[in-house]
Amino acid sequence: MSMHGPALRNALDGEYHQIKQHFRTALTPDIVVRPHDQTMAEARQWALDSLYKLSEIGYSKVGIPEGFGDDQPLSYSIAAFEVLAMGDLSLTVKSGVQQGLFGGAIMNLGNDEQKQKWMPGVLNMEVPGCYGMTELGRGSDVQSLETTITYIPDADEFEIHTPNEDARKAYIGNAAEHGQLAAIFGKLMVGGEDHGVHCIIVPIRDESGNALAGVTLGDHGLKGGLLGVDNGTIAFDHVRVPRGNLLNRYGTVDDDGNYHSPIEHPGKRFYTTLSTLVRGRISVGGAASSAARRGLTIAARHALSRTQFSKTTGEPVTIMEYQAHQKKLMPALAQAYAFGFAQNRLTRHFQEVRDGADEKTTRELESRAAGLKAVQTRWANDTLQMCREACGGYGYMSENGLTTLRGDADVFATFEGDNTVLFQLVGRALLAEFQSSWKDLDMLEAARRSASLVGNRLIERTTAPSTIDRLITLAQRKKGDEVLLARGWQVEMLEFREKRIVEALGMRMRDVLKLPKEEQFEGFNACQNHLIAAAKAHMDRIVLEAFIDGISETPEGPARDLLIKLCDLYALTTIRGHRAWFLERGQFDGARSRTLTAIVERLSKELTDNVEDIVEGLGVPEEWLNSKIAERP
Repeated sequence: MSMHGPALRNALDGEYHQIKQHFRTALTPDIVVRPHDQTMAEARQWALDSLYKLSEIGYSKVGIPEGFGDDQPLSYSIAAFEVLAMGDLSLTVKSGVQQGLFGGAIMNLGNDEQKQKWMPGVLNMEVPGCYGMTELGRGSDVQSLETTITYIPDADEFEIHTPNEDARKAYIGNAAEHGQLAAIFGKLMVGGEDHGVHCIIVPIRDESGNALAGVTLGDHGLKGGLLGVDNGTIAFDHVRVPRGNLLNRYGTVDDDGNYHSPIEHPGKRFYTTLSTLVRGRISVGGAASSAARRGLTIAARHALSRTQFSKTTGEPVTIMEYQAHQKKLMPALAQAYAFGFAQNRLTRHFQEVRDGADEKTTRELESRAAGLKAVQTRWANDTLQMCREACGGYGYMSENGLTTLRGDADVFATFEGDNTVLFQLVGRALLAEFQSSWKDLDMLEAARRSASLVGNRLIERTTAPSTIDRLITLAQRKKGDEVLLARGWQVEMLEFREKRIVEALGMRMRDVLKLPKEEQFEGFNACQNHLIAAAKAHMDRIVLEAFIDGISETPEGPARDLLIKLCDLYALTTIRGHRAWFLERGQFDGARSRTLTAIVERLSKELTDNVEDIVEGLGVPEEWLNSKIAERP
């Protein structure tokens, strides 16, 4: 065991350390480590068997209210999911489908009677379930789903129907083999009126595994990864279910066949329905980072033991000693810590909303969840590819785990929201109050109002303003290039970038809104890349602020000192990645840009001396690595 690894792990786990440590112990290798040479059929059976084992040790009840689960905060289920994702991702996804999505739909959209009816079977695995939202022809456009849920007054039933091939539910986990019930999303039709997207529980298989009458099930077969998840398609031919199967928290049909909803506006009802499912999006982002942590652990272990060539003295050189290898691994390790602290903060934010936060805090959660999911899954895919290459030919062997990880994590970039769409969601949230401010204003006044909004609302610091202000004041006292290691300067750079990009976007969007309606789509479309850039700049700042908070909550000592260096490396690597933008806007000159590169290289070299501590701090249990090249001699 390394000297400072446990303290780093404690800091990175934050307030979720106890629950994470519990599952690092309770989830034994026979549950979470899947043999790398299984066939698809074997992998699917292994994942199903392991899902039953998870239920037996109480994993499925974490964060579920008393009467169904352990009555711990629901945020604990996100933390537990992150730990599970350090093992096999097929099991992680299958668990997420069963408890998080299928069970989550019932818990969040159902009434008390419906929860009592179905949740015990969900949690003890007596009723394997599916989550049927995505359709082949709709993709991210959930509001336009074509599946219909039609009320039949004479029978007091709902009829679920798939009107065409494109309306088939697609990519659905548990659909191909194991699911018996499905939470199906479709447009609710009552008396010929469309009340928008609702969710209903529909039986799809009998206990022998046979499709029920009117239900057509398909198997997607081999995919690019997630071998143990039985993804498939579901189609319905006028399938009838009782009226009580409609999950009716936000919309119901009464005994007289009339539709009622506590939310009158259909658009608000739709977004409220989907917002209750934000836990899945947060969990997917955290799971992607967990997979990348495991990949980084394998790659770093290999780099510390693998020798290549010799020094002039004849002494062998480990590849970790090479500058080019440090450039690959060390900034990625720093980013792993940055995302870990950001994920902790987002999970805490989620719990605040669950406990009854105001509408503003709730809206912020949806935007942050979308943004952090997008940046974490993008980073995980890039990092796992880098780790594979960093291990050379060894990394391409299945027995070393990286190709499986890479294939399994790939789809995280497009499920629970395609990343491109999610970045646009974040960008729109940044501009939410601009439109009303532009109305009836001339250009000069609109510019002033927009700048005010950007400065006072959009750059709303997520850590204590006094802390950031103090850091900026300290940075202003620094001279020359030493300012690059001043945290306040790093924050100012990212704040400046976000502010300028959003301000310019706001002015472009203002002009679009002046166009005739028939021309506005083209105008908005021309701003799409700018919108995504604004979202990414926003998330860079949010993540850095979370890292700052994580350091402030860590006791003085060697672990905190390492975190400070890792934060420097994260911040400067991020700024360096956009140095052309900063140079174009005169924020620093060519000489400082070159110094920035030199400092990143120096920090990477210095942190290499503690790479074993840093890797252990990531929290991946050694016996879960499932990698020959990561085994200790």
